[in-house]
Amino acid sequence: MSNNLFHFGMIGLGTMGRNLLLNLADHGFSVIGFDKDEQKGAALLNESTPQHSVKAVSSLEAMVQQLEQPRKIMMLVPAGKPVDDVIESLLPLLQPGDIIIDGGNSFFEDTLRRTTYLQSKQLHFVGMGVSGGEKGARFGPSIMPGGDVAAWKNLQPLLEAVSAKVNGEPCVAYMGKDAAGHYVKMVHNGIEYAIMQLISEVYDVLKTGLGLTNSELHQVFKQWNEGQLKSFLIEITAQIFLQKDPDTGKDLVDVILDKAGSKGTGKWTSQEAMNLPISIPTIDIAVAFRDISVYKDERVAAANIFKPQRTPIAVNKTEFIGQLENALQAAIIICYAQGLAMLHKASSVYNMEIPLKDVVKIWRGGCIIRSVLLEDFYTAYQSNPDLSNILLNTQLAQLLQTKENALRQVIVQAVQHKIAVAGLMSALGYLDAYTNAQMPVNLIQAQRDYFGAHTYQRIDKPGIFHTQWD
Repeated sequence: MSNNLFHFGMIGLGTMGRNLLLNLADHGFSVIGFDKDEQKGAALLNESTPQHSVKAVSSLEAMVQQLEQPRKIMMLVPAGKPVDDVIESLLPLLQPGDIIIDGGNSFFEDTLRRTTYLQSKQLHFVGMGVSGGEKGARFGPSIMPGGDVAAWKNLQPLLEAVSAKVNGEPCVAYMGKDAAGHYVKMVHNGIEYAIMQLISEVYDVLKTGLGLTNSELHQVFKQWNEGQLKSFLIEITAQIFLQKDPDTGKDLVDVILDKAGSKGTGKWTSQEAMNLPISIPTIDIAVAFRDISVYKDERVAAANIFKPQRTPIAVNKTEFIGQLENALQAAIIICYAQGLAMLHKASSVYNMEIPLKDVVKIWRGGCIIRSVLLEDFYTAYQSNPDLSNILLNTQLAQLLQTKENALRQVIVQAVQHKIAVAGLMSALGYLDAYTNAQMPVNLIQAQRDYFGAHTYQRIDKPGIFHTQWD
């Protein structure tokens, strides 16, 4: 292949970078990749086929020289300083009009800064969320590009080709101005945290409360994935319970230490929600409980002090498992509502013009939080693209009302049996507060005015008031 004929370049040939390049090559695009670790370049070539137009090089210069113009170069490197370092390395090699894509999980404010900086260099910059993990990258991810519209239009044919498809529609769309792509991906990951927390709590109720074996847990989640809870996370949960540990022969899930890791996107979501401000308590709880899990030694010590007695839940198992299914669906709807409301608020505050209809459309396939529920959300946004909260959609509200009692009953049983279900409780608390026309915070405002002269508004006349409290 002669110089300057490669369609697309990748910096960072880890599993995600290699798989995305191979996905592009599957669709007829010629691709070239660079990684400081030449073994990763060799892995790219080993995983390609004779039908692929794939090349790995050992220098940025060699890659840039062999890309057609305008050059389309994607980075899949760790967020933070490594992204800035790669950009600085690229600048002397590029020409005006070239496109740099950051496909990692960068913080949106960093993306804003880089966008402005590269505009001054006459270069296009695209902050792009990519979800779906290794398999998604290889066979069809959900892709969330934002920022430069001209760059998006140039990239659109490639991204539509490699993205997941639902009903023949590509799971990629323009997410809005400036840092919208990374912002949408950040909130996607926050919702992901919350759904995983909710599933883990239901698992605890099934295991600790009902005494289900891993084989029975597999059957429950497998059945749920064939109905209203059909989703990627429920599907893989069912599969997890079948996996054996090759070292011990035990079920693998039982030998995994109960300390959860995180990469920071959930924390960013919580912090940013407080800055807006917007309420996302179920996402907040998911972050907080991962944090609690890390303190394993303290939890063991506390358990020895408090000696909590967790007795079996005495219920009709079949009926209660049905309640758990409805409770989980209700809580998942509510956590989606929180995340999507955050996107609506952020779109307005930061003038990003995020199209929520397209967000839920491209989340239907390829991404970690894909779920049959997203079809209902897509319908809701089609009828009202500026819907501020999906709980205001009549059809979704009616659906949630049919599940609400199950959520309450499950929480009561869990609380009485000392099973921690803070995620489920936060979802219900959010629902009860959001649907309450008269919250008790009038008392809080009175307290604030009493001790700090913070003033208050009245229900019977306009204006700002302060009282000299007796």
